[in-house]
Amino acid sequence: MLLIVGTIVVIISVLGGFVLSHGHLLALWQPFELLIIGGAAFGGFLISNPMKVVKEVFASLIAVLKGPKYKKQNYLDLLSVLYELLMTARKDGLMSLEAHVEEPEQSALFQKYPSILKDHHLLEFITDCLRMIVSGGMNPNELEPLLERVMETHHHEAEAPAHALSRVSDSLPGFGIVAAVLGIVTTMGSIGGDISVVGEHVAAALVGTFLGILLAYGFIGPLAVALEVRAKEDAKAYECVTAALITNLHGYNPNISVEFARKSLAADVRPSFADLEAHLKGQK
Repeated sequence: MLLIVGTIVVIISVLGGFVLSHGHLLALWQPFELLIIGGAAFGGFLISNPMKVVKEVFASLIAVLKGPKYKKQNYLDLLSVLYELLMTARKDGLMSLEAHVEEPEQSALFQKYPSILKDHHLLEFITDCLRMIVSGGMNPNELEPLLERVMETHHHEAEAPAHALSRVSDSLPGFGIVAAVLGIVTTMGSIGGDISVVGEHVAAALVGTFLGILLAYGFIGPLAVALEVRAKEDAKAYECVTAALITNLHGYNPNISVEFARKSLAADVRPSFADLEAHLKGQK
């Protein structure tokens, strides 16, 4: 919602100020300048990124319009499933987790939390981490840096779309100058003719610079930041899983481990202790 509101504010502020200063909106309509700037920026975007990142950028742009992926209810489910997994391991041994890890879709434990089952990336992260713990034969001091490395890889992949879009934003003012220079070249061919035609060509060239800067700092740059913020917010779910597992590896009981995980969440989405306890009782 704020993304749409912010975009409207930028448009109204820029165009409204231009009109109030006695400018003519039609003078800003330069489709060929937009073609040069937008086409060159998109081409550079395709050159500098693999197809995987290109697809993720468009998917992330759609996702950011939908708002946060993980809300308080999602975190309640996540903390609850972590608690049940850790309690199962404590009561029946680590090997009792093997069936849940290998076939989570068939696991009665996971089936109680459909929001976790639907999130394939998070589910895969949980099961992969547990698989290392169950079958790795490693002590906590060895597993902790390994889990942290997994988190670093996830963060890097999650923020790749934001970084790709940020590079596009950085290139737009330069492509605006390219469009302006090409407009001046066209203008030079009109020198000696009607002065009004020369003026139109100069105006079109200046609009190219204007559009490049406006698109960079008014739209694409803020969008890149929005993607980065969303990626960091989504990463909290993975950090929550890592915090619970690492704490448990160091010998803390499931209650303390899940409490560490709960405390790692941001205040606006963090379930209260009472909410978590009630949720666990409801699932039982």
